[in-house]
Amino acid sequence: MSRKYGLPATFIALSMIAMLMSGCGLYNSLFGGEEPETPRALMEKGMESLQSGHYDSAIDAFEKIKDRYPYSRYALTAALKLADALYRKGSYDEAYDVYDEFEKLHPKNPEIPYVIYQKGMCHFRQVGSIDRDQSHTVKAKEEFERLIKRFPRSHYAALAEKRLRCCYIDLAEHELYVGRFYFKMKKYQAARGRFLYVLKHYPDVGQYHEALKYLRMCEEKLAEEEDKQAKKD
Repeated sequence: MSRKYGLPATFIALSMIAMLMSGCGLYNSLFGGEEPETPRALMEKGMESLQSGHYDSAIDAFEKIKDRYPYSRYALTAALKLADALYRKGSYDEAYDVYDEFEKLHPKNPEIPYVIYQKGMCHFRQVGSIDRDQSHTVKAKEEFERLIKRFPRSHYAALAEKRLRCCYIDLAEHELYVGRFYFKMKKYQAARGRFLYVLKHYPDVGQYHEALKYLRMCEEKLAEEEDKQAKKD
C-alpha cells in the first residue's frame, strides 16, 4: 500500500515566516510596502533638506520622527528643527506653536533662550506698517522682554535688545500716527491722550520731541475751545 507524504502545516508556516523576515525585498513584493526609515536616516534627510532650503521635505522628515519615534534620541532635536523649518518657510504662526510646545514640554532645556527669541521673531516677522494693527509688535515685545529678564547674559538676549528697540519705535510711531489722525479730525482730547502715552512709555526712541510739540498744540486747541464755550455761556 502506497503512502503519500505531505509537509506538516507547522513547517510551512515557519518557512513562510523565515522568508518574510529574510529581507524587505520579498516583503515589498508580497505586500507592496516599504521598510520604515530609521530615525537617524530621517534626521539626516531633514537636516540636508533644511540646509538646502527644501523646507517642505524637512518638515515632513522631522514630523515623521516626532510621530513614529517619539522616544528616540532624535525626537527632541526633530521637534526644534521642525519649528525652524516652519519659521524659514514663513509659516510663522505654525512655527510659534511648535516653539511654544517645545518650551512647555522642556522648560529647562538649554535651548530655551533660543526658543523664546524665535517665538518673538515669529511675531516680529509679521509686524505691519504703523497704520496697521500692532498686536504682533506687542507680542514680539513681550517675548523679547521675557527673554532679557530670564536670561540677561544669553547671546539671544543681546539680539533681543536690538529687536526690542525696533518694537518700541514701531509702537511709538503708531501712537503718533493715530494722534496726528485725531488732531487732523479736530478730536484734540483723543489726540492729546495719544501724545501723552508716547511721552510716558517711549521717552527715548526718537519720537519724544514730536509728541511734545503736538501735545502743546492739542492743549492750545483745547484751551481755544474752552474759551469759545465760555463766551457762549
